[in-house]
Amino acid sequence: MKKTAFHSLHIAAGAKMVHFAGFEMPIQYPTGIIEEHRTVRTGVGVFDVSHMGEFMVSGPQALDLVQQLTVNNASQLTIGQAQYSAMCRLNGGIVDDLLVYRLGDDHYMLVVNGANIDKDWAWVAENATQFPDARIVNDSDETHLLAVQGPKSLDVLQKLTDVNLSEVEFYTFRTGALAGVPMIISRTGYTGELGFELYFKGDETIAAQVVDALWSAGAEHGIAWIGLGARDSLRLEKGYCLYGNDIDETTNPIEAGLGWITKLKKGVFNGSEAIQAAKDAGPTRRLVGFVMKSEKLIPRPGYDIVSGGAVIGKVTSGSHSPGLGTGIGMGYVTVEHKEPGTAIEIAARGTTFAAEVAKVPFL
Repeated sequence: MKKTAFHSLHIAAGAKMVHFAGFEMPIQYPTGIIEEHRTVRTGVGVFDVSHMGEFMVSGPQALDLVQQLTVNNASQLTIGQAQYSAMCRLNGGIVDDLLVYRLGDDHYMLVVNGANIDKDWAWVAENATQFPDARIVNDSDETHLLAVQGPKSLDVLQKLTDVNLSEVEFYTFRTGALAGVPMIISRTGYTGELGFELYFKGDETIAAQVVDALWSAGAEHGIAWIGLGARDSLRLEKGYCLYGNDIDETTNPIEAGLGWITKLKKGVFNGSEAIQAAKDAGPTRRLVGFVMKSEKLIPRPGYDIVSGGAVIGKVTSGSHSPGLGTGIGMGYVTVEHKEPGTAIEIAARGTTFAAEVAKVPFL
């Protein structure tokens, strides 16, 4: 198992560590997942997400390669902007969802899921053979990534940088020093709250320097480490997809509700013909959110979704929602059952529990 540069700090904070994406990562701290969740919704929390992958793409054909790889239209990015996107196989199956950053002229950064780094890199490298004037570098092992999230995040970070963070709009970024360390300060995150993601390099001493500065600046707001458990409940309340659960190579962007990032008019890209065909034919299933009507069940991935005694789909994500006080989840259902307000049931423990299709975000 790999360890991030913050590993010793997690241990010192009493984290429960688990194996995740090839790393030993904190799933929760002594206060517990619900309290961590509430900390992010009301104050400020810090996630170590250094397991994520960062691929650099540069050169005269950098944009051409990015355009072939991703479903969104990267040509619309100006320097300092980021974009949510996805990579697909030729059959339209989703290789990964990712962020695309335009760092400069002919210079992009792809930020991919930690569990998919090797697979994603192989796909990027395979496609790069068609673009000899595009240079690719896997910077994942050298890059630290902290997500500072919550309504107090801007107040905390502004104390540590001369960059005017109030001018950094959603899905834009700046480069500058924070806590004396050069980094990318990105107005992005996976919680639905005001927040920033900090990309930087250096040894464990540099990593500790940044964390010490964050804790000093955030002490008045009760800043705290947040683990993978709360990361999951926070993203689910906002209806954000999790790769490997809600999307994978057996799903296409249309049925996954990602048509809004899939720019079929930009020209040919990996999977574009298959995705266009899926759109034209209409999906037979759709990814939906649902809310439990029974407090006796927390939905879990793999549970059957039932209507009228027939199985109509499966749960892909599920958790207790601290914000709603009940179970919530996502799953694929037949298109006849996709509308919010549709009554469904979740099968578990030899019986079924009442639920209802709901709009996402849940909060």
